[in-house]
Amino acid sequence: MNIQIIVNDTHHDKCFRELVNQPVTALRGMTEQQAAALRDAFGINTIGDLAELKVVKWARAIRTMASAEAEPTESVAKETLIDDAVEMTFPASDPVAIESSITRIEVPPEKVDASTDHQYATTIEANNEEALGHRALGPGGERKAGEA
Repeated sequence: MNIQIIVNDTHHDKCFRELVNQPVTALRGMTEQQAAALRDAFGINTIGDLAELKVVKWARAIRTMASAEAEPTESVAKETLIDDAVEMTFPASDPVAIESSITRIEVPPEKVDASTDHQYATTIEANNEEALGHRALGPGGERKAGEA
């Protein structure tokens, strides 16, 4: 290990056993203010003290275990369902559509505008009138007043 990249120049000649007892300012980038904060908050004076700090050990253990931990099955299932729902809602996010430079989805001209014909109500009414010999039907299918 190249110790010169992690300790200050004045400590390059020391072995690891000696470095453990050196002040934390021997570490490259550690300022006097940071060293003072460690001393005041945690009683840390040496590199060895810093290495033995309980919260540092706990944090390292959590990070190590997190990298080995599998994601819960329930979370994976929920994420898959959300991804599928988004894909159905926004099909233009399909990689094929993105690669082909499609930026929006247009409604084919043969489709009825929903803002003026909700669920083809006008078309259905016209088909009903035609099927009944052009007699108009009211709501619920009954004949309108004045119709025979």
